[in-house]
Amino acid sequence: MHAIATKMTKDAAAQPARGAAPSLSVALAGSGGSGVMTAGNLLVDAAARAGLYGLMVRTSGPQIRGGEAAALLRLSPTPVATLDDGFDVLLAIDWQNVGRFFDEIPLTRTSVIVGDPDEGVVPDVYTATGARFAPVPLKKMAKAIAGSWTNMVALGVAGALAGVPRAALEAALRASWKRADDKLAANLAALDAGMQAAAAISGVRALAATGRSGAGRWNVSGNEAAGYGAIRGGVRFVAAYPITPATELLEWMAPALVKVGGTLLQAEDELASINMIVGASYGGVPSLTATAGPGLALMTEGIGLAVSAEVPIVVVDVMRGGPSTGIPAKSEQSDLSFAVSGLTGDAPRIVVAPTSIADCLATTQWAVHLAEALQAPAIVLSDQFMGQSRAIIDRPADEALVGERLTAAANAPDYKRYRDTASGVSPMAVPGTPGTVYTADGLEHTEAGIPSSQPRDHRLQLDKRARKLALYDFGDRWADVEGDLAADAAVITFGSTTAAVREAVARLAAEGTTVRLLALRLLAPAQPPKLAKALAGVTRVLVIEQNHGGQLLHWLRAAYDLPGRPAGFHRPGPLPLRPGEIAEAILAWRNA
Repeated sequence: MHAIATKMTKDAAAQPARGAAPSLSVALAGSGGSGVMTAGNLLVDAAARAGLYGLMVRTSGPQIRGGEAAALLRLSPTPVATLDDGFDVLLAIDWQNVGRFFDEIPLTRTSVIVGDPDEGVVPDVYTATGARFAPVPLKKMAKAIAGSWTNMVALGVAGALAGVPRAALEAALRASWKRADDKLAANLAALDAGMQAAAAISGVRALAATGRSGAGRWNVSGNEAAGYGAIRGGVRFVAAYPITPATELLEWMAPALVKVGGTLLQAEDELASINMIVGASYGGVPSLTATAGPGLALMTEGIGLAVSAEVPIVVVDVMRGGPSTGIPAKSEQSDLSFAVSGLTGDAPRIVVAPTSIADCLATTQWAVHLAEALQAPAIVLSDQFMGQSRAIIDRPADEALVGERLTAAANAPDYKRYRDTASGVSPMAVPGTPGTVYTADGLEHTEAGIPSSQPRDHRLQLDKRARKLALYDFGDRWADVEGDLAADAAVITFGSTTAAVREAVARLAAEGTTVRLLALRLLAPAQPPKLAKALAGVTRVLVIEQNHGGQLLHWLRAAYDLPGRPAGFHRPGPLPLRPGEIAEAILAWRNA
């Protein structure tokens, strides 16, 4: 095992990626309350209305309230799921601490900085990149139009530079307008003023009009998609305690559950929430909680109870930088080791990871299905990048994948809740079903559920709980196998890193360097036969992930017989992995 290190040069980031679809990257930045997030959301919505696809990543400082904020956007005629290597435009409404985003908003000599000359000077870190400064008096322009806002001027500038038609921008603004006042006309005028100011700014490659309609596409965040996937999978009870970056999932599900007859309860803490969903599921209602790393740590005993009592639950972990409180508003894939190994005793559980914002829906729905079918806890490893980012995606296909558990009939002869079946799955009785009373707790037990410390009972139940996961056919969803299937070199990744790796592999293929790509969706239980088949003919493996210690690489080496000397390219957050640096890492590894 060895690590591959690389650093993408600024000049490399400045060049359009060969083999990549045309795209434009815009960063909108400013102090808290300046409205950059609103402008970013409107720009993404308008781009969708114009037939474009888009991605918007939120980033902010460490403050609980206020502070600097930035909306990082990438727009394209084709679907995009990751940020590009650099930004074409940085538009700053003001410069209050915006310099802190320098590492997150890489600029080059071909970039354009748009800023208000009355709001101070451009920070040295940005001017040192060689990017050209285009002054636009955003606040003066807004003040000249009574009742208008500066961020609407900025929206007009950014929209025009990106090539988004005025009609689409107006439609997005009108659709979002909820205020009962007469300021809409003023802000439409501010939008026009911004677009006129953009006409004097040269050097930005505006996207060409697609001529298509974005009707039917979704503007969705990963948290919203996961919530919808849970409901579509059958979840009808949620108990959770708010925590960044999972809170939006709960906020979206609260009213959505009511529409389908479900309930969301805000618990007093994570310990209460995990035990509430265990209890609700024991009562026959598919249940879910959502949290982040610190909350997942507190839920350990409750998840172990679900393993022992064989109660199906779903835990969505929207990962963030760690350890401990870590970096709440930034992304990192650093809960993997805890998710696959972090329970007391031998505790088989299901761990899945969506590969994109769109996939948050399907993978969370699948997790509900698996938990119910296998009567086991399922952990969904999302992260801040997917959870709090928004993407324009094609409407996902409706899929009838609803969680169904094996239930016991009334007065079943010789009913034993934990009977040692061939599949390892035993009929689960809904409380109140006549003739099926049993005890469900965290103590080891006999097949009838009677607490026992006898070696035979312990071994039998351990074998049973392991067997039901080992024998289950997870189908083709376990991983996406792509790229050159004849290549003798393979790249393995998971989660939100998949999008950047996928784009890097496509860029390299366009230049004549091909590899096989495995994006794992099922992390636990391990699938040795499936991985062996996917890696048939492969002699070299590179594992790419966003954490400090190479957790996926260590897990794969522990659970699988990987070919050759597996290498790892991994670094922690908060910066997302980008296609260019991954492409360079793959080339360095291939040429080593």
